[in-house]
Amino acid sequence: MRFLASSAVGLYLGVLVQTAGATSPGACDLPQNLQREVASKYPGKKVVTLADLQDDDKGFFQADHDNSWPGLVKVDFYGDGKPTLALVLIGKGEGKESAKLVVAHQVEATWKITLLGTGGPNVPVIWSLPPGEYRDVYGNRTIRATRPVIVFFQYEAWGILYAWTGKAVNKIWIAD
Repeated sequence: MRFLASSAVGLYLGVLVQTAGATSPGACDLPQNLQREVASKYPGKKVVTLADLQDDDKGFFQADHDNSWPGLVKVDFYGDGKPTLALVLIGKGEGKESAKLVVAHQVEATWKITLLGTGGPNVPVIWSLPPGEYRDVYGNRTIRATRPVIVFFQYEAWGILYAWTGKAVNKIWIAD
């Protein structure tokens, strides 16, 4: 009986450790072949983590996105169902003005990486929104997105929404 209880506790702790590991920074590691592509194309850059954000920004992001990764979002941006990740990359140990928003789209066995925008001086974050109608902050332009969109946002500063039209990427400012 004691052995059974010990086994049950061991199994529970094993599951608990694995679950905790699933929400740790390692859980958001990029696929190996994408890591190589990003390192080759953007040497010295890394994906934004919660630790990279200022305390206020970290609080804002977590309030809206729980424990999501602020520099990585899986999104069917092109509407083809193929693996697609939006990434915010910053330099390791350099000024945060170097933030880059890229979309990595897996086509066959390779990743096509496209630079959508840059940001700074503080660290921007990203998330995805569903298809829909989005109006710019000035009330001048509207995007009718038929696919999920990417939001590139620097709290208390600016926000840009990116949408794929089937031919090109359109963007509007949603905060300024």
